[in-house]
Amino acid sequence: MATPNSPRTELHSAIWSLKRYFIGAGIFSFFINLLYLVPSLYMLQVYDRVLASRSESTLWMLTIILAVLLIMMAAIEWVRSRLLVQAGLKLDNDLKDRVFTATFRNGLRYSGANAGQTLQDVVQIRQFLTGNGLFAFFDAPWAPIFLIVLFLLHPVLGLVALIGAVISVFLTWLTEKMTADTLKEANTAAIGANQYATNTLRNAEVIEAMGMLPSVQERWYKRHKRMLGLQALASNRAGTISSISKFVSMFQQSLILGFGALLVIDGKITPGTMIAGSILMGRALAPIQLAIGTWKGLVSARSSYERLNKVLDAFPHRPRNMTLPAPKGNLVAENLMAAAPGQQVPILRGVNLSFTAGTIVGVIGPSGCGKSTLARALVGVWTPLAGKVRLDGADVHNWNKDELGPFMGYLPQDIELFDGTVAENIARFGSLDPEKIIAAAQMAGVHDMILRFPQGYDTPIGIGGGVLSGGQRQRIALARALYDIPSLVVLDEPNSNLDDQGEAALVQAVRTLKTRGKTVVIVTHRMSILQAVDHLVVMRDGVVQGQGPRDEVLRAIQQQNAPTAPAGAAARIA
Repeated sequence: MATPNSPRTELHSAIWSLKRYFIGAGIFSFFINLLYLVPSLYMLQVYDRVLASRSESTLWMLTIILAVLLIMMAAIEWVRSRLLVQAGLKLDNDLKDRVFTATFRNGLRYSGANAGQTLQDVVQIRQFLTGNGLFAFFDAPWAPIFLIVLFLLHPVLGLVALIGAVISVFLTWLTEKMTADTLKEANTAAIGANQYATNTLRNAEVIEAMGMLPSVQERWYKRHKRMLGLQALASNRAGTISSISKFVSMFQQSLILGFGALLVIDGKITPGTMIAGSILMGRALAPIQLAIGTWKGLVSARSSYERLNKVLDAFPHRPRNMTLPAPKGNLVAENLMAAAPGQQVPILRGVNLSFTAGTIVGVIGPSGCGKSTLARALVGVWTPLAGKVRLDGADVHNWNKDELGPFMGYLPQDIELFDGTVAENIARFGSLDPEKIIAAAQMAGVHDMILRFPQGYDTPIGIGGGVLSGGQRQRIALARALYDIPSLVVLDEPNSNLDDQGEAALVQAVRTLKTRGKTVVIVTHRMSILQAVDHLVVMRDGVVQGQGPRDEVLRAIQQQNAPTAPAGAAARIA
């Protein structure tokens, strides 16, 4: 975690904002540890006063006082625990939006990023702040006070307890030295193994159909086995030190009684002092033993802190820019260079495009030429390495996405629907406006299909839309892209899973958007959709090889490929 002289990070500031809770917990810890002296004083009075005087009334009075004070201690401990729970809830409430947003942006930049782990890191930190491990830090300052009391009872008792405290502190340091790096490495290995399993098992159908399970399982187990080995090594080391610590603790409890008995025999202390000294030594060593017992949790919380800090620092809070007017759909790409998330090798190189609102643009080219990268860059999904994408003159990447989103329609090549109803997916999980939902479905040609579902628009589609066919998912995703008639619609291979009826509906939807003055960019391999296109862009190797009115570009392509192109291809497309 952060050192005193290091600059305060966002996560550090969030935890620092809980200081009043920690101060309150520290004050309660003062009274709790003060009351921990009560059992020792009770034993001292029972042995030295009650047994000597044989006074039952004194015993009853001492016992009542003991009970009242211990009830008070239990109540204060309950309040302290509740206070730390409230601190954990406040931390979660303060960070939930930032962590979720940063996790989303991390996944957007780095393909395959483990979003679940980042969210779990918040839980790990919160659990540590509200668990027993933190109590060791509040109680540790009292260990010297208990040792001082022991020295006041008799120097020999204090010396025995001091030696035990030194040994316990040494064992705590040794635990950290021997397990911290190994546990950190084990946690990293566990995250990698779980991430591999999660990402791989998404393709369960492919694995099952082609008998890939043994190979996939073996690759996962290599990662899992490494994690198990590291955890076993750390646990063995911690277990050895814990066993030694328990031996030292139990032996010391007996040893201090043995020295106390010698002092009683010599008449230097009373039997009550001997018992009280044993109890006080137990309290002096309790925080250290608790720290040893919860050390694994501390190491895990520290690793979570470092990972979460790294994500929050990498994706700082995005300031909200001034609200801009609704875009009309004038689209410009200026010397655009773009690469895959986390990469610096450009896929797009110097792309320049300019379209007025109401233009229907087709983007064609061989596989791997950068068509899908262009689509992602145009909607602001991928951050350009250089250049700008402007919508009505404003940089798409810097536009407030929650404000720009309603004016954007995007159909990616890999269709992703979300756990919810058909209506919720079409409405982008915003407020459900039946008129807009049905209008989008009708424009995409899926209204009648949806009505045949078991619950119509209220049919749950499950995670990823697994209950739907590929064509159904694509058409519902198209309706989502068309919802509320966006100013700019980017469709990446929108007809890859469509039958003739679906493709006819797609062509009609594109023409409807044109009549309403909306800009549409269609990335496609299937030439039939080009009948709805005004302007054609031809890409190759990440650059624009040619662009212009559709018919002119198609004639140029036909002339270049005259020996092999079917006669009349351009005419049929037109």
